[in-house]
Order: sequence, then C-alpha cells, then structure tokens
Amino acid sequence: MRPPVLLAVAHGSRDPRHAATVHALLRRARALRPGQRMETAFLDFDTASVPRVLERLAAAGAEEVVAVPLLLTRAFHAKADLPAVLREAGARLPRLSIRQAGVLGPSPLLTAALERRLWEAGLRPRDRRSTGLVLASAGSTDPEAIAVIADMARELRRTGWCAVRPAFASASPPRTDVAVRALRGDGCPRVAVAPLVIAPGRLPNRIAEGAREADVLAGVLGPAPELARLLLARYDEARAAVGHGPLAIPA
Repeated sequence: MRPPVLLAVAHGSRDPRHAATVHALLRRARALRPGQRMETAFLDFDTASVPRVLERLAAAGAEEVVAVPLLLTRAFHAKADLPAVLREAGARLPRLSIRQAGVLGPSPLLTAALERRLWEAGLRPRDRRSTGLVLASAGSTDPEAIAVIADMARELRRTGWCAVRPAFASASPPRTDVAVRALRGDGCPRVAVAPLVIAPGRLPNRIAEGAREADVLAGVLGPAPELARLLLARYDEARAAVGHGPLAIPA
C-alpha cells in the first residue's frame, strides 16, 4: 500500500517570503525521505488552500492524507481552525481518509533548531553563560500555548543561558523589547533574541523590531534540518496512532 500523503499545513501570510520558506522546508523534508509524497497547503493568504489541495489529491486518486500542522503550539489554529477545515473536506471527500498530526512543539528538535539559528547569527555555545535569551513567539490568547512557551524558556535556562525570558509579538505580554530590557536588568552582559517562528511575516517583523536593542537576532527557523526531521516525526506518530477511524480530527 502507498503511504499516506504528507500534507504540511502552514498558517500563510501576505509576505511572499512566508510561502517560499515553507516550500524550502518541504524540500528539506523530501531530501530526507525520497519517494514520500508531500504537499503544502495554507490556512490563509495563499491560493494553495487546504480544501483546494485536498480536492486535488482526491481527484488524483490519493486515499489517505496525514495533515501535519506547521504550528509550534496547540492554539486556535490547531485546536479549532484546521480541524474544522479538515472535517468539512472529509465530509465532501468521503473516499479520502484524513488524519491530523500533532503540532511541532514542544520538542528537543525544536530547541536544537533554535540554537542552530543562534550559532548561525554569531553566538557560540560557550557564550550561553554570558547571554540572556529572549524566546520570542508569535503570541496567543490560549493559556495552553502560553504555558508551552514558558516551559520551553525554563528548559532552555537549564542548558546554561544567563537567563531566558519568553516574549510575544501579539495577544500576550511581554513584547520583545520589554523582555530585552528585562534581561539587561537581570545583569546579562549580552542579549540575544531567538524567534520561535517558522517563516517571515507580519509577526516575525514585529519580533525583529523589538530586538533592536539586542546584541544578536537569530533568523526564523525556516528549513532547519531539525525542523524537517520534526515534521517527519509528527507524520510518523500520526501514522502509528491506533484506535482511530478513517477520519481522526481533534474535537
């Protein structure tokens, strides 16, 4: 039997760099798993919408799809938006079995991708103890998502950074600039900002603006090898899940 199609679902953005970065991530994943069919869809701002891509897959004879959200926490898009889109598509395409995989975070691979970007921005592993780190995410009103970012910040602190503070580009305080100044107040000789975002867009731009007083600004996660491996891991976990019917979409 053919393995299910891996459908990577990104948020989408009016910024053309967003889609280009997502496609680069999928190219990295394809290189890691030759022969695996992978497609990309977007929840908003792109013509490759989730319903349209699923319709195309069904018309081409695909029988099973695993939708992997390119989302870092279980907030609204993962809990409500994407499941609703997948349910509606499943009702219109009864011969297509659809399963939603888990979101990407948290994961040690995600942390490794963050640190890769920090080293690429000029830091070295031995700089941890003299560097305060801002873990800057897009932000959410969902308490579960906020708690995940706070937990990640605590875990990063245990790896030897001078101090680690979470920050958010929207919805929740503190903003990136506030976290940068707080780390200065904590006595950290150097401050770095690590964007916990996959691709460029409006909110990553806000993070960059808030990092003007920082010493180091890392790049977005983009097609980091660790992120590509994590994408495949979530696909594999969904495939291995048992006890689900043909349509396994979170309620």
